[in-house]
Amino acid sequence: MKFSLEWLKDYLETDASVADIASALNRIGHEVEGVEDPADKLAGFRVAHVLTAGPHPDADKLQVLSVDTGEGDPLQVVCGAPNARAGMKGVLGLPGAVVPANGMELRKSAIRGVESNGMMCSVRELELGDEHDGIIELPGDAPTGTSFAEYSNASPVFDVAITPNRPDCMGVMGIARDLAAAGLGTFKGPEVPAIEGEGACPTEVRIDDPEGCPAFYGRVIRGVTNGASPDWMQRRLKAAGQRPISALVDCTNYLMLSTGRPAHVYDLAKLSGAVAARRAKNGETVEALNEKTYTLDDTMTVIADDAGVHDIAGIMGGEHSGAGEDTSDVLLEIAYFDPTRIGVTGRKLGLASDARTRFERGVDPAFLDDGLALLTDLIVQTCGGTPTQVVRAGEAPNKPKVVAFDPGLTARLGGVDVPQDEQRAILEALDFQVAGDWQVTCPLRRHDIEGPADLVEEVVRIYGLDKVESVALPRVEGVARPTATPLQQVERKLRRAAAARGLNEAVTWSFLPTADAEYFADGAQLWVLDNPISEDMKVMRPSLIPGLLSAAKRNADRGAAGAHLFEIGRRYFVGKDGASDEKPTLGVVLAGEKTARGWSTGKAVPFDAYDAKAEAMALLEAAGAPIDNLMVMGEAGNQFHPGQSATLRLGPKNVLARFGALHPRTLKAFDADGPVMAVEIFLDALPAKKGGGSFARAAYAPPALQTISRDFAFLVPGELAAADLVRAVKGAAKQAIVSARVFDVFAGQGVPEGKKSVAVEVLLKPGEKSFTDAEIKAISDKIVAAAAKQGAELRG
Repeated sequence: MKFSLEWLKDYLETDASVADIASALNRIGHEVEGVEDPADKLAGFRVAHVLTAGPHPDADKLQVLSVDTGEGDPLQVVCGAPNARAGMKGVLGLPGAVVPANGMELRKSAIRGVESNGMMCSVRELELGDEHDGIIELPGDAPTGTSFAEYSNASPVFDVAITPNRPDCMGVMGIARDLAAAGLGTFKGPEVPAIEGEGACPTEVRIDDPEGCPAFYGRVIRGVTNGASPDWMQRRLKAAGQRPISALVDCTNYLMLSTGRPAHVYDLAKLSGAVAARRAKNGETVEALNEKTYTLDDTMTVIADDAGVHDIAGIMGGEHSGAGEDTSDVLLEIAYFDPTRIGVTGRKLGLASDARTRFERGVDPAFLDDGLALLTDLIVQTCGGTPTQVVRAGEAPNKPKVVAFDPGLTARLGGVDVPQDEQRAILEALDFQVAGDWQVTCPLRRHDIEGPADLVEEVVRIYGLDKVESVALPRVEGVARPTATPLQQVERKLRRAAAARGLNEAVTWSFLPTADAEYFADGAQLWVLDNPISEDMKVMRPSLIPGLLSAAKRNADRGAAGAHLFEIGRRYFVGKDGASDEKPTLGVVLAGEKTARGWSTGKAVPFDAYDAKAEAMALLEAAGAPIDNLMVMGEAGNQFHPGQSATLRLGPKNVLARFGALHPRTLKAFDADGPVMAVEIFLDALPAKKGGGSFARAAYAPPALQTISRDFAFLVPGELAAADLVRAVKGAAKQAIVSARVFDVFAGQGVPEGKKSVAVEVLLKPGEKSFTDAEIKAISDKIVAAAAKQGAELRG
């Protein structure tokens, strides 16, 4: 929420500096995201009087002006604006000034051979609006030589993040009340005019949906003139980030930003019959002020007349009945809507607005009459007209909440000892009524107060969160026990291992578009959000690969030759009884070039499925998985290339990881260029270590005796997986065999058809003494016998 210091001082009598106000806002829980002083941007710009204007000697569309700046001799300025003329007053940018719109620093220069000492500026160039057809024309009484920042009442603008539980501060008045309670000045409530009105309101106002709209107040104003709103109002609205539209609309926006009370204005000529707050009918439509048409259902509250719907209640008005240039009679609406209903309707329609933000969090139900009077006064002063008497339908909630408070809770819960008298003063400054027995009556606008703990928060934040002493938690004597869980320890090891292997960690969204999530769901029930950030973030991810693939694509689109990404996160599914089922996972995506082209390597080398397998095996080993016992099997998923992918399993059912090349169909669905390799390691499937904890690599102990190696060449069936042969060989003599690896595969001349030659290097480790020839032969015989069970025979 943005507001200017000028606006704030309407409700806060203070001499505090901008820095002091910003510091106080942060101190009492309203985070200041930024402070901008327009005067800084307008430094070097002055009110100037054009004395003479003559044609440029060498350009038909340029004029040479003589400009009085109020200091010394007039300056010569070259100007191309069609409205530049002698006698007018405008804004001159002097040499050294920086044009806000484009950052250009003005200098003394020659334009077509004529010296120019600055620039006469347009509205757009000073970022005061969109007009750029000519230079700014100021009134004749504008004081020549005055700083334009001073003349235009440029005021510092605060950008404050209001937490959702504080809708009472979604107006400048609420911010001022909090600052006054914090000791930064005196709160000045609005001067509510007493407007009786002439005659009864000619329009019947009715409530047919009391649950959605408990209260609906209105009145008619006849004879208004809808033009541009006053400069002071436009200045404040622009400071708040609002675009001035017309006087009638600007008055409603000004009331909302000032007091936090949304309101609406209808063109009376476009209404027919009574105006009622009712439930929408299924299939009913309305064209809103954003020029979009919305289809409604019977759970939504609307404002309608005999002809149809004119307003999605509490969210956005309709285009048909909005005030226009020719509007002469208007109906004002101020209502109280059920916050829950507003939130549900807004989410269903995907429609956000400033009014919805306030209504769904809860506006002040006691501010109906005062809000209507203030809006009436604004419109009458701005647009003229004659108001009628107020018509009221229903009644807003008017029973305040009373909380039994113990001032001793402030020390026990808040950690700071605040004297009781000061606690009482703080609460009363925030408009709470504190009885002698500490029964605290809450203002109706404070929907966030539910119990004594909330009152403690109010006292402590105003007293000063910086006064809460930092106290260390008590520590048990002795050596501290580790707090990380086995899973957290595994994740830490994996992060270090992945980074050491040259992978870059990515953090992607846990939400996906529906289509992307369904593509990787593999038949599982997806976790769909009721209130997503956007339609592109509606489903919790069932896999980490889509996010990493999208990240790799973004890098490729920006010229990156390759992407080596990993992420440790959660996959989400619907579990038993509808609960969320989160599964810890590590994902890897390898895309683009594995090796760049070069004089020694030739063409660039892309990643392949073996690279993905190497990453999977290395990371599983880092996680402590028993990689020697892993089985390589197919069925990596429809998202993977069937001939270039596989799974790593402990047994036929326990899948620890899947890896390989993504299917061309997958790459097309995600608009990515291939080939792309992916790995997914399912950390929840890692087996627990016997005795608790997880598998962990034992401390390295170098062998006492030198290891020896033996090579075996086997003839094996062509379809036999080398991993199956290696597993059999390693299991032949587990105590003696350290490792086994394939170092050669050959098929062709000299090898029978349908078979292949696989050479395996076996590393043997002696025990307490070196191997004898007989022991080595016995181990070799076991290796050959184990290989024979896989259909292998020793080559002659």
